[in-house]
Amino acid sequence: MKTLTGYGAVMSMAFGLGMSAFIATSSAQPTLDDVMKARGLTQKDILAAAKTYVPTGGRDEFIAISSGGQSGQIFLYGIPSMRILKYIGVFTPEPWQGYGFDDESKAVLEAGNLINGNRITYGDTHHPAITETNGVYDGEYVFINDKANPRIAVIDMKDFETKQIVINPIMKSEHGGAFVTQNSEYVIEATQYAGPYGHDYVPLSKFNEEYRGAITYWKFNREKGRIEPENSFSVEVPPYSQDLSDAGKFVSHGWSATNSFCTERYIGGIEKGRPPFEAGCSQKDTDFVHLVNWKKAAELVKAGKAKKINGHNVLPMDVSIKEGILFLIPEPKSPHGVDFSPDGKFFIVAGKLDTHASVYDFGKIMKLIEAKDFAGKDPYGIPILDLKKSLHTQVSVGLGPLHTQYDSKPCVVYTSIYVDSMVTKWDYCEGKVLDKLHIHYNIGHLMTMEGDSAKPQGKYLVSLNKLAIDRFNPVGPLHPQNHQLIDISGDKMQLLYDMPVPLGEPHYTVAIRASLLKPKVRYSTGWDSRTDSKSAYRTRPGREKVVRKDGVVHVYGTLIRSHITPEIIEVEEGETVSIHLTNVERAEDETHGFAINGHNVNLSVEPGKTVSATFKANSQGVFPYYCTEFCSALHLEMQGYLLVRPKGTKAEDAALSEGQAYTEADYKKQIANNVATQAVIDSVVKFITERNFKDFPTVVALVEDAVDQLNFAAEAKKKSEEFAAKKDWQNATLWGQQWFQYQVKTADMGLRAKTHLEQNGAVVVKKDK
Repeated sequence: MKTLTGYGAVMSMAFGLGMSAFIATSSAQPTLDDVMKARGLTQKDILAAAKTYVPTGGRDEFIAISSGGQSGQIFLYGIPSMRILKYIGVFTPEPWQGYGFDDESKAVLEAGNLINGNRITYGDTHHPAITETNGVYDGEYVFINDKANPRIAVIDMKDFETKQIVINPIMKSEHGGAFVTQNSEYVIEATQYAGPYGHDYVPLSKFNEEYRGAITYWKFNREKGRIEPENSFSVEVPPYSQDLSDAGKFVSHGWSATNSFCTERYIGGIEKGRPPFEAGCSQKDTDFVHLVNWKKAAELVKAGKAKKINGHNVLPMDVSIKEGILFLIPEPKSPHGVDFSPDGKFFIVAGKLDTHASVYDFGKIMKLIEAKDFAGKDPYGIPILDLKKSLHTQVSVGLGPLHTQYDSKPCVVYTSIYVDSMVTKWDYCEGKVLDKLHIHYNIGHLMTMEGDSAKPQGKYLVSLNKLAIDRFNPVGPLHPQNHQLIDISGDKMQLLYDMPVPLGEPHYTVAIRASLLKPKVRYSTGWDSRTDSKSAYRTRPGREKVVRKDGVVHVYGTLIRSHITPEIIEVEEGETVSIHLTNVERAEDETHGFAINGHNVNLSVEPGKTVSATFKANSQGVFPYYCTEFCSALHLEMQGYLLVRPKGTKAEDAALSEGQAYTEADYKKQIANNVATQAVIDSVVKFITERNFKDFPTVVALVEDAVDQLNFAAEAKKKSEEFAAKKDWQNATLWGQQWFQYQVKTADMGLRAKTHLEQNGAVVVKKDK
């Protein structure tokens, strides 16, 4: 009997053991009481921990999608575990994903970073929104805004990549974005700080006359998964500071509400001895909700009632007033949020400089509009509805109410109370407070599970708090933010968990049931993920090539464990190089990276994906490149060289030599190990094929990948035998080793598939006699 050596022995052992585990037990094992005593924990602490604990290998019930604030990104985490899952580059480069480094993502990023002739490399993400169908989250796309440079980005939830960035052509600032209409017909974005629509200088002395706010309705093409700027429009509004928005649902579908602050239109000037903005922008007792009939506005735009400003459709204020699509309603001063109820019959507004949350009755508002029962007009002629006649109720919820979210229980909502640092649970139908929970100070927004939708899920609430001060271990003067998880399943709220967030300021978050998400686990081979189409540069194994065309050196390469093809790229100094790499793996987690020394090239190439990097080889020299993503036992050997020879010189055509010479004995030893390894592979294959493996998509993918590796092994085996026939033991042994490497990869896939089947209850399939 042959004795296995090296990796073959390890694989044989792994197969023999299967999923058996040897667990050492001891009578001295500490009890739960011992652990509680040693850690200073109470039963309440243990209960809270149990409610958030997701066992090893377990999955969270909800996925939270959070703005990343000044990072210009968004990030994902699980609920209730609060485990961070991923950061996603949106308005700023993100090296791990190669976002902003490969040609494909650069095209997305650069389409939205040229503003007034300046290239913008910064963003301030604030309000994510998930696409809806009939008011319910559908898990298809996420939109996110940039407050600093008014833009909206589209992220596809099939792969959680940024696909599009559009620049608002008339805004100078915004906070109120993104918010979607009931069927994601439009994405709503509103100005924050008023400005002239054009790009020319306009003095503040003309603020009332020439500065304006706007509410933009970006048309979203669901089939294409892209915003259509040409079919989008804005409604001109006064130079109040518009803030957050929401779209009506069902009975209020076709309408949107946007709140505001600084309706005093104060313009500051502290440097000139005038009172600052905060003094002048808080004099009035109320500000205004802007109510817009966006459905009729869209019809007016189609009818040619809009004017073009910077190539964008803008519906003038006088047209909106005349056509009866724009109205104002007083609201508590300095509000931050307007939120329609799941049935669309009410919307709630809270003002930071008040103690009340106000519940507006949409039915009453429509009757007032139909009867033209107005309390007056603003300085621009917009009709103002009477506050009391528009209200259903007002509730005193605490000092500094901010943002409201809905529960799955009818009429129950939660409002963040900034000054009092608490969450108030209350009934908006009967107008009474139900519970209050003090949380870590300086709460901003809060979020319940799918709480913006027509079907809130309840269960959990996340409080988004500002700088954590003394909540966590000190890490310098800049403190982390804090997302606190709260259990809202019972009558009383219970604080469960603090999660430090190393980004500032993650302003708002939305959460969706994980079961609604159906993300890809791999791409079709040769896929351009940013355009969602086959890449023109896709390459299959064996078809790698270098082509010089139109002054560019195009390198068509592939990535597979554990080598990059080609492994040597040689160009002349001054040439433009465009490297196109296709990851030909089929296992869902076999991502490869690609980085080149000194050329700012860093790519992430997920299975099936094709990405490109174009750069100019400005300096002669030797530049190693390598795979940045640990992918196999020989990951460090996944390397190559970019050789940039001096301009005007020819490539050296010298024979390559190795540091070690191999003999016939080395060859025979290698082949013996390969034969034994193949026996292990055959036994794993037998285990898999005897079971219903085709019922497990993960295993099917692993088997596909394993078959590919075996095919490569067969090619290497053939080359090894051909060189052995010529008694070229050097190449015969090396190709024998490459044959073995493909076997290792095959076995790796096979053992993972076997483990998955064992863990997930695969059964033996009876064969027909």
